[in-house]
Amino acid sequence: MEKTLLLCDCLGSQTVDADGLSKAAGLACSKVHRSLCTDQINIAAEAIKAGDVTIACQQERRRFEDLAEELEAEVPGFVDIRDRAGWHDGPGDATPKMAALVAEAHLASPAPRVLDVVSEGTCLVFGPADLALEVADKLADTLAVTVLVAAGSDVSIDPRFDVVRGKIRKAAGSLGNFNLTLDALEVMIPGGRGAADFTAPRDGALSQCDIILDLSGDTSLFPAPHKRDGYLRADPGSQPAVAEAVQQAMQMVGTFEKPLYVRLTESLCAHSRAEQAACSNCLDLCPTGAITSAGEHVAIDPLICAGCGSCSAVCPSGAITYDAPPVDTLFRRLSTLASTYRKAGGLAPRLLVHDEDHGAEMISLFARYGAGLPTDVIPLAVDALAGFGHAEMLAALGCGFTAVDVLLSPKTESDVIEAQADIARAISGSDAIRLLDLADPDALEGALMPGTLQPAHETLLPLGTRRQIARLAGKTLQPDAQVIDLPDAAPYGAVLVDTDACTLCLSCVSLCPSGALGDNPDLPQLRFQEDACLQCGLCANICPEQAITLKPQMNLTDAAFTQVVLHEEEPFACIECGNLFGVKSTVEKITEKLAGKHAMFASSEAAKMIQMCDNCRVNAQYHAQNNPLAGKERPRVRTSEDYFSKRKDH
Repeated sequence: MEKTLLLCDCLGSQTVDADGLSKAAGLACSKVHRSLCTDQINIAAEAIKAGDVTIACQQERRRFEDLAEELEAEVPGFVDIRDRAGWHDGPGDATPKMAALVAEAHLASPAPRVLDVVSEGTCLVFGPADLALEVADKLADTLAVTVLVAAGSDVSIDPRFDVVRGKIRKAAGSLGNFNLTLDALEVMIPGGRGAADFTAPRDGALSQCDIILDLSGDTSLFPAPHKRDGYLRADPGSQPAVAEAVQQAMQMVGTFEKPLYVRLTESLCAHSRAEQAACSNCLDLCPTGAITSAGEHVAIDPLICAGCGSCSAVCPSGAITYDAPPVDTLFRRLSTLASTYRKAGGLAPRLLVHDEDHGAEMISLFARYGAGLPTDVIPLAVDALAGFGHAEMLAALGCGFTAVDVLLSPKTESDVIEAQADIARAISGSDAIRLLDLADPDALEGALMPGTLQPAHETLLPLGTRRQIARLAGKTLQPDAQVIDLPDAAPYGAVLVDTDACTLCLSCVSLCPSGALGDNPDLPQLRFQEDACLQCGLCANICPEQAITLKPQMNLTDAAFTQVVLHEEEPFACIECGNLFGVKSTVEKITEKLAGKHAMFASSEAAKMIQMCDNCRVNAQYHAQNNPLAGKERPRVRTSEDYFSKRKDH
């Protein structure tokens, strides 16, 4: 059954071209209605009962969802073409942008992977004694509450909740599985007359709970506390804040679906090799501490991960990819928006990237009370703003957007996006990428980039990994460039070798996590393939001669895909068999340092072993005098004659 787009001009406040939308977006469109949410809601009801309908309205989404539930029909799809396109004061036809938004809304997206989290409602409340007990009184009928107060605090007995005294030394975990270590723990002893008695204080006590309500006003127990599920903080001096935290705590009982925001491929991780440090980009940036070192790769705790996307943006190898939804879904959205806009007659679209909360609200307010977005500015809502890295920015420019503006939110990891924007600017060779840090919707009008002409380059189809797309975008945006210098944080570049210092020990080759460095099994050579280099720094860290340095750059020529020789030397010929082995200069240096000067090579015969290949050295060692590996003289082989002679003797 063909999908139908149900249109409404919202009391005539916007102009909607049904035929133009149908042609550009490839959907069957209804006629343009005037008030589907009120006077004409019966039309919406009939369309919902028929099924396979998308309603071009987000403001009244809840109303239409309730209507579908009442009709026992499938919930329709929704797309906002009013706040994001229809409401604008500037010149131009909004139909191309509406068509792009409609086409993007109908792209199929895989269901996110989720993990069930169970909270049975055990809650720890700690803070000033009077406030903590007051809050516990409100929560006691809903949650299993334990109140933690400071040592020496006077408390009253309430059988509905437990009271303990002490302090938290360490906390870990998240909703449904917090683990606590407490010192000076005193547990209230029920019963008795007069003031409550407590057990003797005990250090290192372990406890668990599902929810933590922190009313202390002190330093948070966790980094990025607002991103830790189940951990609620409130200013003890603010009654509204405390009341809101209490309300949230009451709702944290049951089974919840925790999205698995990122996917980790351990074999691709360049964190370390042989206990030598390499890439730590994700470890350095993770705001919640969800990422930890686990030997040669990192580990990600899905229960702590808040899905900011920073790790995906900075991972040089693609070992960590954003998965809610997958990154290829975002690339398809970019391509669909740009291509549909052009198909509908648009010329030079601009992209405005924003989050689902702050940015969406800014755009909505700007449309209702301000000038509204220009007709050539296409908004793109993403779940993880920090995950919109240099590859995504370049893909947008390569798809045909003439400018990319990222509207930051107060909770955005702006330092991550700024570093990624620097890389994208260098690869694209333009300043068409900007970050907008705005709090006033009206400021959008002057902050958005002015429109430009249609880009002269060919548009790309963003297929492949983030690294592949970034390289393809570089070739598309700078077709005449060969080697582009990049900022230090870039995951692309060359390895430079000081040939005077390098001894061709090849320790860098054996540990290179991406295979960018290689050897030649027949000759003493150090080879390098630039396209595979992650700039993780492991080779420079483990080089015993400190002969390696890194140079961030992007080589757009085909030479980046071939192995080039960084350093080579003449091999040494075995003095016994003539086979080539080792490095001539190294063998000569060792011979000079050890021959006649070391106990193992004191004699001339022993010194010659340094200049032998493996096989000849073993053979010479075996036949040498005083060979420590030699056994006793082998006994003579016995023959039949020996047995016959033995019989005759008897």
